[in-house]
Amino acid sequence: MKRVLVIEDQDDVREAILEILEGEGYEGLGAEHGRRGVELARQFLPNIIISDIMMPELDGYGVLMELQQDPITAVIPFIFLTARTQPEDRRRGMVLGADDYLTKPFTRAELREAIRTRLAKQSALEQRVQGKIEELRANITVSLPHELRTPLTSIIGFSEILAEECESMKPEDIKNIARLLHGSGLRLQRLVENFVLYLELERTATNPQELKLLQQVEPASFTRPIIVPAAQQESQAAGRSADLILDVQDTPIAITAKFLKKLVEELVNNAFKFSSAGTPVEVTGHIREDNLSYLLAISDRGRGMTARQVTDIGAYMQFGRKSYEQQGAGLGLAIAKRIAELHGGTITLKSAPGVKTTVQVILPIVSTPLADRPD
Repeated sequence: MKRVLVIEDQDDVREAILEILEGEGYEGLGAEHGRRGVELARQFLPNIIISDIMMPELDGYGVLMELQQDPITAVIPFIFLTARTQPEDRRRGMVLGADDYLTKPFTRAELREAIRTRLAKQSALEQRVQGKIEELRANITVSLPHELRTPLTSIIGFSEILAEECESMKPEDIKNIARLLHGSGLRLQRLVENFVLYLELERTATNPQELKLLQQVEPASFTRPIIVPAAQQESQAAGRSADLILDVQDTPIAITAKFLKKLVEELVNNAFKFSSAGTPVEVTGHIREDNLSYLLAISDRGRGMTARQVTDIGAYMQFGRKSYEQQGAGLGLAIAKRIAELHGGTITLKSAPGVKTTVQVILPIVSTPLADRPD
């Protein structure tokens, strides 16, 4: 049963709407003013919200603004219920993100049609997202066997050598094979974990309850203690510690330490993967001029991408596979992008073939003074 939240300070109007909703087969929730409406929206996550504009405590515009600031409630269709019909009033609501208007007085048919239309559009959006997930699953069936085969081949081949020739091998040769086995094992582990993580992130993005749980986790304390070690780890794994250039400002941002670390690992890993030894990989992080957001940038001077490739980039896309040896399933950027979006951030990519590629991530800053940093 679809749930509809009605925010209306006039008791008789609110009860009349709730009675209509019940007759149409909806579950109705009523709020007598805007502040209560915001509370119920966050608690019950209705399928649609109908709100009056002129109300005590918090008016309809204020309700919409508060809900739009929360990624969990921002996606809920929102219909204004009002006696005000001036064009500037409608424009203001649409700019804030309202989906529709119902003008008082309205008929039962008008209310029913407004709700039906908005829910239909929401359902279409959810189906498109689900279609993307199905496409992702289809791509997995194609790409996963190939990507798994490479490290598995190494593991099977080297372990066979050890089993058959270990008695005649020198200790140093055994140690080298052990290192290769370990490296292939780590690569396989990362590949499997990335496939699983990306599916989990896509599911979370389409499930308000899971998104709410994710965002309730305490954010990362500060950036530098997470970004710097993660970048150094990837440079060491690539055998290119001398190529890493770091310039990272410290500040608290609204993302968990786990996800910030993963985001940095994937982007820096890509930078080393698609550039040559001896060329720099730059990792910079600075507070932006608005003092509300943090800009993390990872640059390399590798092969780069064309404008079309940047536009088309997505999970499991690997450009120029015939020309370049590309390890991994191409999920790094897709994972980083989804992590940023789920935490209220954005990610953009700028690239010129053979010149330079820069990935920029913008994430909101937590309003915790730097002086409050724990020892």
